[in-house]
Amino acid sequence: MQPMNVPQVLLISSDLMASSRLAGAVRSVGAELETLAGAAGVPRAGAFDIVLLDLQSLAADPASLVARARELGGPAAKVVAFGPHVWQDRLDAAVAAGADEAVSRGAMMGDVAAVIRRWTQT
Repeated sequence: MQPMNVPQVLLISSDLMASSRLAGAVRSVGAELETLAGAAGVPRAGAFDIVLLDLQSLAADPASLVARARELGGPAAKVVAFGPHVWQDRLDAAVAAGADEAVSRGAMMGDVAAVIRRWTQT
């Protein structure tokens, strides 16, 4: 029997409340999580399956944030940006910059498990 692959998730967010809430939900689906408080940080782990990018808590433009998320996540990582639903332009800009998906903050907080399953199923 082969060991099950545990999804590796990197969360980039300076919002401590959101990070705490998402951490619990990510771990509840059996994924491992590393959190960076900003895009300038350097993760301890090497490569990730998913990078969750909090557009609301980070001041830079979406294009530079997505580029940095790709750099931090590794070549195979999927980048999922999230932010307030009223920031549709910023969410769209993240997708235009290369994010694999952009969802509302409510969707991310409400069901991060579905996001992880969607991007880690083979």
